Amino acid sequence: MSNNDIFKKLRVALELTNDDIIKIMELVNFKITKSELGSFFRSDDHPNFKPCGDQILRNFLNGLVIYKRGPRVTEPTEKPVN
Repeated sequence: MSNNDIFKKLRVALELTNDDIIKIMELVNFKITKSELGSFFRSDDHPNFKPCGDQILRNFLNGLVIYKRGPRVTEPTEKPVN
C-alpha cells in the first residue's frame, strides 16, 4: 500500500475536505496548495499524478493528532524535595 493510498483512505474515513487537510498541515507549519494536494488523490495513470512522499504523510499525521486531540501540553517537572 502506497502513501497515496493511505492518504486517500484517511481522507475518506475522516470525511476531510481539501480545506480541512490544508488547515491540518498548517498546524505543523507545513504549507501545501490545493493543486498539490489534488495531485496526490489522482489515479496512478493520470498525467498530473504525484507520489506522496514520506514527509508529506508524516506532517499530515502529526497535524491530524493536533487537530483531533489538541496541542501537546507539557507538564511541569516536579522538583525533588530536600
